[in-house]
Amino acid sequence: MNKEDQKKLKKEYQHTPLPMGVFLIRNVVTDKVFVAAGRNLQGVINRHRFQLIAGSHPNKSLQSDWSQLGSQNFAFEILEEFIPPDAYQIDEASELAFMEEMWLEKLQPYAERGYNERKLSREEKLSRISASRLSES
Repeated sequence: MNKEDQKKLKKEYQHTPLPMGVFLIRNVVTDKVFVAAGRNLQGVINRHRFQLIAGSHPNKSLQSDWSQLGSQNFAFEILEEFIPPDAYQIDEASELAFMEEMWLEKLQPYAERGYNERKLSREEKLSRISASRLSES
């Protein structure tokens, strides 16, 4: 392959949209799951796997189970994948947030069923901010 062909292939690769989507990490012993999403689906899966292996995953409960049970007792599963079409201008962040919220609602991976924390509603966030400011006074 000549240099011109290599440059052409490199440009094509750089302009190829990466699949975004939602995935889960399943504890096959307890069936608890952790649901997450990312714009570069394979990249975000690799990041979570690396953090778990390194013992530095931000979800302490998931990290604790991983460390106790071992990597062989966890599975990474893609729930939904989406490759944005070139012809349409879409808000990828909104699309991804919608996909993630849909799967969180469907699977309810909270408390004994999973590792996710419930996201606060706008009202709950405002209430906490207000309470925090009142306690500082």
